[in-house]
Amino acid sequence: MDNLRIKGRWNEIKGKLKQDYGDLTDDDLTYAEGKEDELLGKLQSKTGKSKDELRKQINNY
Repeated sequence: MDNLRIKGRWNEIKGKLKQDYGDLTDDDLTYAEGKEDELLGKLQSKTGKSKDELRKQINNY
């Protein structure tokens, strides 16, 4: 993930992820600088997608 680009648009990206995956909560989508792998791990367990798939999806938003 491009951290600078993601950080500035995180609220927008978070909303799109919640639309795509209705079972995600705000706690699941808490973005903390330096904790990207933890965030991807939570998303991976909730969505069943690989970290690479999730990175691509987030970068495409």
